[in-house]
Amino acid sequence: MNGIVNLVAIVILSQGKCGLSSCTTRYLVAMAMGDLLVIITGVILFKISYYYFPGSFLEIAAVCSVIAVLKRSASDCSVWFTVTFTFDRFVAICCQKLKTKYCTKQTAAMVLLTTCILLCLENIPYYFVFLSFGPPYLERQWIRAWRCQSYRTDPGWVGFGQFDMVLTPLLPFTLILLLNALTVRHILVARRVRKGLKGQNKGEKCSDPEMESRRKSAILLFTISGSFILLWLLYVIQFLYFLIAGKDPRDYKDSEYIFLEVAWMLLNLSCCTNTFIYGATQSKFREQFKRAVKYPITTFIQLMNRQNI
Repeated sequence: MNGIVNLVAIVILSQGKCGLSSCTTRYLVAMAMGDLLVIITGVILFKISYYYFPGSFLEIAAVCSVIAVLKRSASDCSVWFTVTFTFDRFVAICCQKLKTKYCTKQTAAMVLLTTCILLCLENIPYYFVFLSFGPPYLERQWIRAWRCQSYRTDPGWVGFGQFDMVLTPLLPFTLILLLNALTVRHILVARRVRKGLKGQNKGEKCSDPEMESRRKSAILLFTISGSFILLWLLYVIQFLYFLIAGKDPRDYKDSEYIFLEVAWMLLNLSCCTNTFIYGATQSKFREQFKRAVKYPITTFIQLMNRQNI
């Protein structure tokens, strides 16, 4: 279901009929594609196959290695595409001089492509996890051990694992909070200045198209980034607990293990919230979504009418 929702969002946004700039549209499409890949690699190829198709070819070490790279790369891209979108909206709202040069569809494509390539290269070491620590055909306990990150006993893997966790999600989490704080500060200052210039501080009422445009852009930004922060918060807390306590997840108590699983559940849930955010904040997206839903029904009715004639 989540995958279908993201696929619908990709199709609707790609048409460019939602009243959004081409730059913003590219970031939103990239985010939806990243979320879709997370569902395919992290949920379908890994978790569903683990629980419902034991002993399948997906447990061959080489196949698991490829899935590991794809899973981590998709997750990192999904997170960092949110960061690039947040930075793009920060520039659009707070940096008017840089906006004309940076907020273009060419720049968006270059930023997204560069981000994707760098993150894929960064996750290549995950290909060698099972090849280094597991048998050619993995047993069930090896899959479970990998999920708990218990293979990281070698100092090199420990260092790489910590670097990877800081890269995603700790650094993006911090950057999104910082950029949102700076954006809110700029909006409040600009609003006070424009009210003073227009005399609204004396009770006058007049429309301000520029502030209205910024308000709509800010609403989309804060809902997307706010959803990301809330749904990744437990995972970040769990990561900080893992660093501070230095406790192996295999030794977690029931309450700690439940907390970890809830964090993973919310993390996966974050891959399907953006589409609902678009529907809640963008009226034109809702219109396009209604048309997409009605299209198969109307087409079926037209075909039936033709057959009856």
